[in-house]
Amino acid sequence: MKTKSNSTARGRRRKFVSGFVSILGRPNAGKSTLLNALVGSKLAIVSDKPQTTRTLIQGVWTTDASQVVFLDTPGIHDAETRFNRWMMDSVLEALKERDLLLLVIDSTRPPAPADERSVEMIRQAKTPALAVFNKVDAVKPKSMLLPLIGQYSRWHEFEEYLPVSALTGDGLDDVRTAIVSRLPEGPAWFPPDHLTDQPERFLAAEIIREKVLHLTRQEVPHSVAVLIDDWKEEPRLLRILATIHVERPGQKAIVLGAQGARLKEAGTEARLELEAVFGRKVYLELFVKVSENWRENERFLRELDWRSMRGAASPETTEE
Repeated sequence: MKTKSNSTARGRRRKFVSGFVSILGRPNAGKSTLLNALVGSKLAIVSDKPQTTRTLIQGVWTTDASQVVFLDTPGIHDAETRFNRWMMDSVLEALKERDLLLLVIDSTRPPAPADERSVEMIRQAKTPALAVFNKVDAVKPKSMLLPLIGQYSRWHEFEEYLPVSALTGDGLDDVRTAIVSRLPEGPAWFPPDHLTDQPERFLAAEIIREKVLHLTRQEVPHSVAVLIDDWKEEPRLLRILATIHVERPGQKAIVLGAQGARLKEAGTEARLELEAVFGRKVYLELFVKVSENWRENERFLRELDWRSMRGAASPETTEE
């Protein structure tokens, strides 16, 4: 019996494909939830507050036949402050030199002029794009999706129109298939176990901010920033000191809560998640500081860059 030659066998193997895919959309469309679901790991914090994602978050999904480098972005919005312009610069950067774009759409919201402006950004990029209609688990009956899809198809000819629920996982396999089928043959840019380029300090700061967002009222989220002041790794313990910055004394009172109870709760929740993420005991000490108009302070915004997470401490603390 004849056997296949090695060259013939290699020729019939699936070609390895790889590429860079940006995830875009308006605030609260579920981009970060989608990133986490596609990658299969929590890389971006999630809350029901707009503009939770403030910078580019990389997530890598690797299989035997493909590697997709996702880039989660801040929500597309009108930039009124220096901070908002900084976020929108990240969005514009994510539109450049990508193999594919995913426009994530909140299926529970009727189309608005802001949505059309988002589509226009996609159109101007002249990059193949998928329209991903998220939160379909909350749309009843499902026939209500049809006019929404029709509107987006009139605005732009997307490669595909994909209903999905990043929360429940419905439709994720279809999204992955649509992505991989459009990627070029190429190398694996990262090792198979690589998930993100985020430093541990940045991830810790984001987890702390997520807990603060979950526990505070609507007027606080846009004014909250977290910087890591000190990071010490010991054989069995990770010591983290971080400052939660707000813009007004009233916001500081909200974050602290009565006798520091809310800050203590946020610290406890953050510490438990950090211990799960880093696989060791964590000593977490949180500070709260009023930094007036930090969203207009260019130097402060540079401090928020994940490549240089650091900050200054203040007297109001809680320990975990």
